[in-house]
Amino acid sequence: MKKYIFETQMEVRDYECDIEGIVNNANYLHYAEHTRHLFLKACGLSFADMHAKGVDAVVARMQLEYKVPLRCDDEFISRLWLEKQGVKYIFHQDIFRASDEALCFRGHILIVCLVNGRLAQSEDYDRAFASYLKP
Repeated sequence: MKKYIFETQMEVRDYECDIEGIVNNANYLHYAEHTRHLFLKACGLSFADMHAKGVDAVVARMQLEYKVPLRCDDEFISRLWLEKQGVKYIFHQDIFRASDEALCFRGHILIVCLVNGRLAQSEDYDRAFASYLKP
């Protein structure tokens, strides 16, 4: 199994919970996306700057597993590791409740780059991720 290459800590806000008192499933996608954006920043990339250059990283597919629900005010740790297959970047993302490290969410998010609107390799992303993609 690969080792995590990035993590960030967040807290559940009350408006993210549904009537059952648990985090609505759609909010896990927000958590995962925010984690990826923070990872990009840590790699020296700006999502907005890349878009201005005509390079858009977009979600092509997601495989999601919901394990243990998060609740209001829970703190959690969002971790990821990365692999590349052809033009696809696969972000493996896990979210753990901070208090006991219970696995709450697992996602495999497949990202591709559109360069000037066309599916293509991105030299910027490849360069930024190079040290994380070595075998």
